[in-house]
Amino acid sequence: MTVRYVLAPEAALDLVQIWRYIKKESGVEMADRVETVIREKMAFLAQMPGAGHQRKNLTDHDVRFFLVYSYLIVYRPYTKPLQIVSVLHGRRDVERILRNRL
Repeated sequence: MTVRYVLAPEAALDLVQIWRYIKKESGVEMADRVETVIREKMAFLAQMPGAGHQRKNLTDHDVRFFLVYSYLIVYRPYTKPLQIVSVLHGRRDVERILRNRL
């Protein structure tokens, strides 16, 4: 059985923006490597959705957070397939961004 996940449109855009930023700062190889690791963790979360943690200080919505490098994967743990809501750098105003997305 293949375990799957889907990206919300905002999460797909997050990944594109992350890739572009890393490409500009560190090159294509590094951008590809970071994106690959993030996607591997998304597949892991689809298999183990309890692996993340809640952040009630950021949102009351039923989402979990999983840290990869400096990025937070925000996902809905009880959806089938697993829905990835956002992929955000931890220094961004995550609370404000999620307020507009959830």
